Amino acid sequence: MIRDRGFKNFLIDALIYLVLALFLLSCLLPFIHELAVSLSSRADVAASRVGLLPVNLTFDNYGAVGTKDRFLDSVLISLLRLVIAVPATLLMIVITAYPLSMDRIPMPGRQAFMAIMIFLNLFQVGLIPRFLSYKALGLTDNFAVYIIPLLINTFNIILVANFFRGLPFELVESAMLDGANHIQILFKIMVPLSTPMLATISLFTIVQHWNSWFDGIIFMRDVKLWPLQSYLYTMLTNQQLSGEFGAHRFSGIWPNVSPAGAEAAMVFFAVLPVLIMYPLLQRYIISGMTLGAVKE
Repeated sequence: MIRDRGFKNFLIDALIYLVLALFLLSCLLPFIHELAVSLSSRADVAASRVGLLPVNLTFDNYGAVGTKDRFLDSVLISLLRLVIAVPATLLMIVITAYPLSMDRIPMPGRQAFMAIMIFLNLFQVGLIPRFLSYKALGLTDNFAVYIIPLLINTFNIILVANFFRGLPFELVESAMLDGANHIQILFKIMVPLSTPMLATISLFTIVQHWNSWFDGIIFMRDVKLWPLQSYLYTMLTNQQLSGEFGAHRFSGIWPNVSPAGAEAAMVFFAVLPVLIMYPLLQRYIISGMTLGAVKE
């Protein structure tokens, strides 16, 4: 009977691994194909001879994409957005989550403030009222529209507040006895102990800002201030690749460039930062999402 139970568990584990392997392949194969297309010659792409490996390896598509002024401008805008938004968002999250997590310290209106945050998280404002509000505040056609509206993320604030609650309150009490104020407690005790959680929030914020395309198209009329995803969206949906990356445009410099290859190269550029960041922060993400999940 024990042997039958062990064989049954083996079959269940094998089935789980098989399903996970199929899911992994369904995610990887399209990406590998796009990478192969971006590294293949124009003639092979046009003849649909490209599978999972490049045919007649060439970097002309990346060269053509990298020399486009609008593409480079959009990349710089996205990078600048990350450099400003990520630390600013983390700062706003920790200074908001800290007082909400100090349940043993009296704070008038704490529960009401938390209820308002949850309510606002459940019910989003419509596009037209949001556009009118941004216009009245001078955020339209302003780089700040990429930063200010996303500074307060209620979901992340609740996560960090719950994490702070899981830390020993005795640390706060001992620091207060030594004369530390709340700013010193926050940045010298709470934040250093919350590195896994803050690394997880950082990745969430990076992905949110890097993948954002809607705000650029709706709130920014100056295309020179569009982030990368807004530029890619307009290029891919308006069928502009044939004109922008046609063979006649780059025949003398990049002879093997093709619209499909340029599209694949731009898509690879768009996902590259996330592919780089996730392995670097993986150990923090796993521990950050599990710490504080079990309460004694």
